[in-house]
Amino acid sequence: MSRWRPPAPGSTPIITREGFETLRNELNHLWREQRPEVVKALTAAAAEGDRSENAEYIYRKKQLGEIDRRVRYLTKRLEALKVAEGLPADRDAIYFGAWIRLEQVDSGEQLHYRIVGPDETDAGKGYISIDSPLARAALKKRADDEFEATLPAGLLRFAVLEVSYSLPTTHADG
Repeated sequence: MSRWRPPAPGSTPIITREGFETLRNELNHLWREQRPEVVKALTAAAAEGDRSENAEYIYRKKQLGEIDRRVRYLTKRLEALKVAEGLPADRDAIYFGAWIRLEQVDSGEQLHYRIVGPDETDAGKGYISIDSPLARAALKKRADDEFEATLPAGLLRFAVLEVSYSLPTTHADG
């Protein structure tokens, strides 16, 4: 299991349809496939005798606890989340679900992000949380607007190059 961490308390309970389906599929996989396998392995390990020194039994018990914690969290979180359906009325401005292309003014570096809910952030895909300082600073900006965001690297200035609500062709491969 990965070292998953839940979103920070007070995080925005909003998610894209794709993110919601991903979490629901994870819950179904854990509950219907992975948990029964672990329970079966735990039962087999328990049948081997002395449980206090049985590494397989101890490992499976810990694994079952991790699965159960994640299942409880996902069950509660999915009930609390609101799926953002449809597009905003003003598609030229940055809102939840937008793909954005930014340029860091000082360095000229171009960055591609999608603003998503805290449960679906993924740096590898360029998905940033709506609760992140960069996304908060970018909200309601339009192409050619400039804004500042306080990030761990300090106060940085960005220019909005593009706003889209469909996967940009320049970002489709990765």
